[in-house]
Amino acid sequence: MSGAPFSGAKLAVLVGDALLVMLRDDRDDIPYPDRWDLPGGGREGSETPLRCALRETREELSLEIAPEAVHWGRDFPGTRPGQDRVWFFATRDDGLDLGRVRLGDEGQRWALMPVAEYLAHPRAIAPLVERLRVYLAERGA
Repeated sequence: MSGAPFSGAKLAVLVGDALLVMLRDDRDDIPYPDRWDLPGGGREGSETPLRCALRETREELSLEIAPEAVHWGRDFPGTRPGQDRVWFFATRDDGLDLGRVRLGDEGQRWALMPVAEYLAHPRAIAPLVERLRVYLAERGA
């Protein structure tokens, strides 16, 4: 999993029939401004894809997710010019204490959004919608 080059990783955190999402900052100097995003981001150093996703989730939402709690992962082609492959992971925690969620220094706010709403939301990030659909299809959800 960690040997091939990759640019970054995202983590879908599912709680019941909902998804933990963040509204990105509304700035012209970032990809997908003012769009609903999932925790994750760019690789730092030599970290593995899963470590990248878990670190970013901790930084962006103050959530510590155990590696063994992540039950699905796959790499996808990057969507931006010069981007290596990117990883998409999923975890489910139906008992997640939402009181632990704290937005880091990026993003306007976080929300728990029904999965069906995210999949149809006009401000959801299209590549993440596609990856979430792959996950749901493979998991039979």
